[in-house]
Amino acid sequence: MNGYGKVKDAHEYTRNHLSEWFPNLPAYAAYIQRLNRPGSVFSHLLPRIQTDFTLPHGSEFIRLIDSMPIMTAKAQRSGGAEVAREIAAEGYNSTKKTYYYGLKLHVLALRRNGRLPLPDYIGVTAANEADISVLKEIADDLYDTPVYADKAYIAETLNFLLAEQNSPLNTPVKKKKGQHFGMTEEILSTAVSRVRQPIESLFNWIEEKTGIQTASKVRSTQGLLVHVFGKPAAAMLMLTPAFNS
Repeated sequence: MNGYGKVKDAHEYTRNHLSEWFPNLPAYAAYIQRLNRPGSVFSHLLPRIQTDFTLPHGSEFIRLIDSMPIMTAKAQRSGGAEVAREIAAEGYNSTKKTYYYGLKLHVLALRRNGRLPLPDYIGVTAANEADISVLKEIADDLYDTPVYADKAYIAETLNFLLAEQNSPLNTPVKKKKGQHFGMTEEILSTAVSRVRQPIESLFNWIEEKTGIQTASKVRSTQGLLVHVFGKPAAAMLMLTPAFNS
């Protein structure tokens, strides 16, 4: 939260400035082992932090969904990566136009006027998992709220399901091969992109504050879980009203 994105830097800061709070802080090697043990605890911390927020209501209740890459290895190194094989995989990120090995962080967030969106669901999949599979998994819980997403979430069956639950799925219009858009399609796609832009701002802010997308120093599955859930937990704490008061 003070800008020390690397675990070693955070440990050194704690040792030098917070020794009264942590008089039994072990050496760095032992600290890493202890930190990695409760890796799964951070995923349970996130919903606890969410209770500190006041939710939007009425016409303001709009959900945004997207994913971001968490890379333990990039490009040509991704094929030989071995860390956390039970949860990570090789995938492709179209935004960065690169292959990588690692995970995807998926966020379903509540749009807030004039502020960063509030994460409502945070999940993790292997890098080769399709974004739409996550939305399909949680679709049954989405009622009476518009959902805005990019083209990766277009699916007729999903559109029908969400429409039945009064949760229309709004995406940019996807071109078919050889198709040319008219003015109506361009206006619709631009409008959807403007509504969902805040979730991209949220991802950029989380990356700026925590450096979550780069996990090349991680050496174990537990360490990767600490990285992928601990950093959003810190970011969520920074979004809380108490932190900003």
